[in-house]
Amino acid sequence: MSQITAKTYDQFTAAVGSYGVDITTAEPEGVADVIEELVDPPAVGTPLPWDDVALPDTVQTEPTTGAVDEAVTGVTAASLAIAEYGSILLRMDEDGSEPVSLFNDLHVAVLREEDIVPDMAAAFEWLGPELRDTRDSAILATGPSATADMGALVQGAHGPKQVKVVVVT
Repeated sequence: MSQITAKTYDQFTAAVGSYGVDITTAEPEGVADVIEELVDPPAVGTPLPWDDVALPDTVQTEPTTGAVDEAVTGVTAASLAIAEYGSILLRMDEDGSEPVSLFNDLHVAVLREEDIVPDMAAAFEWLGPELRDTRDSAILATGPSATADMGALVQGAHGPKQVKVVVVT
Protein backbone atom coordinates (compact mmCIF):
# COMPACT_ATOMS: atom_id res chain seq x y z
CA MET A 1 0.00 0.00 0.00
CA SER A 2 1.05 3.56 -0.49
CA GLN A 3 1.57 6.12 2.22
CA ILE A 4 -1.75 7.14 3.76
CA THR A 5 -2.78 10.79 3.76
CA ALA A 6 -4.04 12.61 6.84
CA LYS A 7 -7.33 13.19 5.00
CA THR A 8 -7.82 9.45 4.41
CA TYR A 9 -7.01 8.62 8.03
CA ASP A 10 -9.37 11.33 9.31
CA GLN A 11 -12.11 10.08 6.98
CA PHE A 12 -11.66 6.54 8.31
CA THR A 13 -11.77 7.62 11.96
CA ALA A 14 -14.90 9.71 11.35
CA ALA A 15 -16.66 6.87 9.54
CA VAL A 16 -15.90 4.19 12.14
CA GLY A 17 -16.71 6.63 14.92
CA SER A 18 -20.19 7.09 13.46
CA TYR A 19 -20.77 3.36 14.11
CA GLY A 20 -19.59 3.61 17.71
CA VAL A 21 -16.24 1.94 17.00
CA ASP A 22 -13.29 3.11 19.10
CA ILE A 23 -9.89 3.57 17.45
CA THR A 24 -6.59 3.43 19.27
CA THR A 25 -3.22 3.99 17.63
CA ALA A 26 0.00 2.31 18.67
CA GLU A 27 3.57 1.92 17.54
CA PRO A 28 4.39 -1.74 16.71
CA GLU A 29 6.20 -2.36 20.01
CA GLY A 30 3.21 -1.05 22.01
CA VAL A 31 0.43 -3.00 20.28
CA ALA A 32 0.40 -5.86 22.80
CA ASP A 33 -0.04 -3.43 25.71
CA VAL A 34 -2.86 -1.59 23.92
CA ILE A 35 -4.65 -4.83 23.12
CA GLU A 36 -4.23 -5.96 26.74
CA GLU A 37 -6.07 -2.80 27.85
CA LEU A 38 -8.88 -3.20 25.28
CA VAL A 39 -9.84 -6.85 25.69
CA ASP A 40 -12.44 -8.23 28.05
CA PRO A 41 -11.17 -11.65 29.19
CA PRO A 42 -11.21 -14.40 28.32
CA ALA A 43 -9.77 -13.51 24.92
CA VAL A 44 -8.88 -15.57 21.87
CA GLY A 45 -7.02 -14.43 18.79
CA THR A 46 -5.21 -15.38 15.64
CA PRO A 47 -1.51 -14.65 15.16
CA LEU A 48 -0.88 -11.23 13.67
CA PRO A 49 0.79 -11.43 10.25
CA TRP A 50 3.43 -8.75 10.85
CA ASP A 51 6.85 -9.56 12.29
CA ASP A 52 7.05 -6.44 14.45
CA VAL A 53 3.58 -6.70 16.05
CA ALA A 54 2.56 -9.15 18.77
CA LEU A 55 -0.47 -10.13 20.79
CA PRO A 56 -0.32 -10.13 24.59
CA ASP A 57 0.22 -13.49 26.26
CA THR A 58 -3.30 -13.33 27.72
CA VAL A 59 -4.83 -13.74 24.25
CA GLN A 60 -5.04 -17.46 23.47
CA THR A 61 -3.87 -18.00 19.88
CA GLU A 62 -4.62 -21.69 19.45
CA PRO A 63 -8.10 -21.85 20.93
CA THR A 64 -10.28 -24.92 20.99
CA THR A 65 -13.89 -24.66 19.87
CA GLY A 66 -14.83 -24.49 23.54
CA ALA A 67 -12.40 -21.63 24.18
CA VAL A 68 -13.85 -19.65 21.25
CA ASP A 69 -17.33 -20.28 22.63
CA GLU A 70 -16.35 -19.13 26.13
CA ALA A 71 -14.34 -16.09 25.02
CA VAL A 72 -15.71 -12.60 25.41
CA THR A 73 -13.16 -11.04 23.03
CA GLY A 74 -11.73 -12.10 19.68
CA VAL A 75 -8.61 -10.42 18.27
CA THR A 76 -7.70 -10.64 14.58
CA ALA A 77 -5.80 -8.73 11.93
CA ALA A 78 -7.63 -6.66 9.33
CA SER A 79 -6.01 -6.76 5.90
CA LEU A 80 -7.46 -3.52 4.59
CA ALA A 81 -9.72 -0.63 5.60
CA ILE A 82 -11.89 1.55 3.39
CA ALA A 83 -11.97 5.09 4.76
CA GLU A 84 -15.07 6.19 2.86
CA TYR A 85 -17.22 3.56 4.58
CA GLY A 86 -15.29 2.82 7.76
CA SER A 87 -15.17 -0.83 6.70
CA ILE A 88 -12.43 -3.34 7.42
CA LEU A 89 -11.55 -6.43 5.40
CA LEU A 90 -11.30 -9.61 7.44
CA ARG A 91 -9.70 -12.56 5.66
CA MET A 92 -10.74 -16.07 6.53
CA ASP A 93 -7.72 -18.28 7.14
CA GLU A 94 -6.55 -21.60 8.52
CA ASP A 95 -5.83 -19.97 11.92
CA GLY A 96 -9.57 -19.59 12.55
CA SER A 97 -10.01 -15.86 12.04
CA GLU A 98 -13.67 -16.23 11.06
CA PRO A 99 -15.00 -17.65 14.35
CA VAL A 100 -12.57 -15.51 16.36
CA SER A 101 -13.81 -12.31 14.68
CA LEU A 102 -17.51 -13.14 14.59
CA PHE A 103 -18.52 -15.32 17.55
CA ASN A 104 -17.59 -13.10 20.50
CA ASP A 105 -19.26 -10.01 21.94
CA LEU A 106 -16.14 -7.87 21.36
CA HIS A 107 -13.93 -7.93 18.28
CA VAL A 108 -10.59 -6.14 18.38
CA ALA A 109 -9.28 -5.66 14.85
CA VAL A 110 -5.62 -4.78 14.34
CA LEU A 111 -4.85 -2.80 11.20
CA ARG A 112 -1.71 -1.22 9.78
CA GLU A 113 -2.18 2.48 9.07
CA GLU A 114 -0.69 2.01 5.60
CA ASP A 115 -3.50 -0.44 4.74
CA ILE A 116 -6.22 2.21 4.90
CA VAL A 117 -7.38 3.15 1.41
CA PRO A 118 -9.61 6.12 0.59
CA ASP A 119 -12.47 4.46 -1.28
CA MET A 120 -13.94 1.33 -2.81
CA ALA A 121 -12.15 1.85 -6.13
CA ALA A 122 -8.78 1.71 -4.35
CA ALA A 123 -9.95 -1.33 -2.37
CA PHE A 124 -10.87 -3.18 -5.56
CA GLU A 125 -7.41 -2.48 -6.98
CA TRP A 126 -6.03 -4.48 -4.05
CA LEU A 127 -8.87 -7.00 -3.64
CA GLY A 128 -8.95 -8.29 -7.20
CA PRO A 129 -5.37 -9.52 -7.57
CA GLU A 130 -4.90 -10.41 -3.89
CA LEU A 131 -7.96 -12.60 -3.48
CA ARG A 132 -7.74 -14.01 -7.00
CA ASP A 133 -4.15 -15.14 -6.39
CA THR A 134 -4.71 -16.58 -2.92
CA ARG A 135 -8.28 -17.84 -3.41
CA ASP A 136 -8.97 -16.69 0.15
CA SER A 137 -12.41 -15.61 1.17
CA ALA A 138 -12.98 -12.40 3.08
CA ILE A 139 -15.71 -10.23 4.49
CA LEU A 140 -16.05 -6.48 4.66
CA ALA A 141 -17.24 -5.56 8.13
CA THR A 142 -18.67 -2.16 8.92
CA GLY A 143 -19.17 -1.57 12.64
CA PRO A 144 -20.76 -3.95 15.13
CA SER A 145 -23.23 -6.55 13.92
CA ALA A 146 -26.74 -5.11 13.77
CA THR A 147 -30.16 -6.12 12.52
CA ALA A 148 -33.60 -4.56 12.60
CA ASP A 149 -35.44 -7.34 10.80
CA MET A 150 -37.65 -7.99 13.83
CA GLY A 151 -38.39 -4.34 14.66
CA ALA A 152 -36.01 -2.43 16.89
CA LEU A 153 -32.29 -2.34 16.09
CA VAL A 154 -30.43 -5.15 17.86
CA GLN A 155 -26.63 -5.21 18.00
CA GLY A 156 -24.76 -8.48 18.14
CA ALA A 157 -27.40 -10.64 16.49
CA HIS A 158 -25.07 -12.04 13.83
CA GLY A 159 -21.63 -11.06 15.12
CA PRO A 160 -19.90 -8.88 17.70
CA LYS A 161 -21.86 -6.33 19.71
CA GLN A 162 -18.82 -4.09 19.96
CA VAL A 163 -15.79 -3.45 17.73
CA LYS A 164 -12.52 -1.74 18.57
CA VAL A 165 -9.75 -1.02 16.07
CA VAL A 166 -6.04 -0.76 16.83
CA VAL A 167 -4.19 1.11 14.10
CA VAL A 168 -0.50 0.27 13.97
CA THR A 169 1.36 3.46 13.02
